Amino acid sequence: MKKYIVAGILSGIFFPKAQTADSLQQNPKIKFSAYAELFYTYDFNEPGNHMRQSFLYSYNRHNEVNLNLGLVKASYENERLRANLALMAGTYAQDNMAAEQNALRYINEANIGIKISKNKNVWIDAGIMPSHIGWESAVGKDNFNLTRSLAAENSPYFETGAKISYTSDSGKWFLSGLVLNGWQRIAKAEGNQSISFGHQIIYKPSDKITLNSSSFIGNDKAKESKRMRYFHDLHGIFQVTEQLSAILGFDIGAEQKSKGSQQYNIWYSPNVQMKYQLDSKWALAGRLEYYNDKNGVIINTGTPNGFQTFGYSLNVDYAIYKNVVFRTEARGFTAKDAIFAKNDEFKKGNFFISSSLAVWF
Repeated sequence: MKKYIVAGILSGIFFPKAQTADSLQQNPKIKFSAYAELFYTYDFNEPGNHMRQSFLYSYNRHNEVNLNLGLVKASYENERLRANLALMAGTYAQDNMAAEQNALRYINEANIGIKISKNKNVWIDAGIMPSHIGWESAVGKDNFNLTRSLAAENSPYFETGAKISYTSDSGKWFLSGLVLNGWQRIAKAEGNQSISFGHQIIYKPSDKITLNSSSFIGNDKAKESKRMRYFHDLHGIFQVTEQLSAILGFDIGAEQKSKGSQQYNIWYSPNVQMKYQLDSKWALAGRLEYYNDKNGVIINTGTPNGFQTFGYSLNVDYAIYKNVVFRTEARGFTAKDAIFAKNDEFKKGNFFISSSLAVWF
């Protein structure tokens, strides 16, 4: 379900104040960047076709070295205009963009923003953008853990539409409202005539605390089977000490059981993530999570209790250079029903070990 906003929050990046019209043309900022992340995962359930769990969309290959995400990006920014274009490849793109048209499957970002106020940081952005939902990014180096949480994997990583946003002069508040094509969509689902909406509020009372509230409201199905979906993401990022940081998150969603129904299927996911920076090169991080989708709105297992799963992980990171990091993570799932395939049967548990090598310029 995840999101570049986390990286911006952690590094304290906010929009600069306005300059004169002449300076807009004299001092444009053009940046080029690249990111690549190779990975290897060994799943002890040993899927024969090397494809792992259907509810995971990153690092989802067993016993093979592969590219999770390769990304090249060009950005342009001056005081009144900004634009981003990013192209991608890898298993992340293959799995997350499977529902899109072939020509769109390699686009990570394609958006333009215009500042509409002379004195305040008010922008309108439109196009394909990183999702406003969640605390984890598709870019591995920006996250506490090597792999993504169940909440991130099963909420939008990207979105298409338009948003209006405001950043306060102090940088403590960020507010935005969005009009979207749907739930992690570039092109709308066939037969869908609905418009979806969202909001985001970020509050930074200090350099050590970031609080986020994000929502999605809309229908992501064809008109004949329309079901309204309501979703909210609440999370906080805390710099507890100079070395210790933590993320506390809670996602909850509700979707109509059928078109026009007054009854809803509910799913939710609490998360706790912690990272400890041992020194300039070594770091430890861990995660505890739970995902309850008993009625199969997002993850449909076809079992009596649906998807009710605990997860845990621990990873060790080593920064080989300032722009190269090697990570190893051990992760496990325990479910209420036997939902994890192993050979010709299903198990209630799944355990796997992943390693990644990421480089960026």
